[in-house]
Amino acid sequence: MAQSRKTRRPAPAPTGPTALKDALDKYLKTAGLTRRVQQASVLDEWARLVGPQIARVTEPDSVTADGVLRVRVASAPWASELGLMTPTILARINAGRTGRIKSIRWMPGGFRRRDGVTP
Repeated sequence: MAQSRKTRRPAPAPTGPTALKDALDKYLKTAGLTRRVQQASVLDEWARLVGPQIARVTEPDSVTADGVLRVRVASAPWASELGLMTPTILARINAGRTGRIKSIRWMPGGFRRRDGVTP
């Protein structure tokens, strides 16, 4: 007597439209990009994360895949001071974030702020 095999049927596709946010979140998770997007969001949130005084003399440049944040700084003395503040700044940046920043590289030498004024 032959045994009958039960075949698994794929789950039915959801009916109706899917919210864009939900579809994008699912894609980013599936593609393994959620962590990188959260790391990169630090660039847009920089002024809020570090406050106006630090934001005035810095400009976030990029985040590497291994979590190194590169930040341009108005001068070497500021870069030195910020180096001492790095643990506190990292704690603020990483609070509630899965895409963690592991270190910050402070790069002195000036920059041009978005408002066109050189600090």
